[in-house]
Amino acid sequence: MPGRVDVEIFGKVYTVRGEKDVEYVRRVAEYVDRKMREISQVTDTVSTSRIAILAALNIADEFFDLREETDEFESRMKNLSRKIDKALEG
Repeated sequence: MPGRVDVEIFGKVYTVRGEKDVEYVRRVAEYVDRKMREISQVTDTVSTSRIAILAALNIADEFFDLREETDEFESRMKNLSRKIDKALEG
């Protein structure tokens, strides 16, 4: 159910309002929090904004990798579908 939810990310509470389900928003916030904590453990920086930028870059990298995999999968499925159509035609 959409609405408003308080989430904690890297020790700070944020109120998020939107159309997505509250549990979905919580899961997303937990993911961002986990990424920021992972970054903070492997870097010397204590700047929250720098950690947030590095986490955003890591998340964007994951997104781009998944999008590329999806594009490749869709391309393979289209090729397979064409081959099946040709085989059925005759």
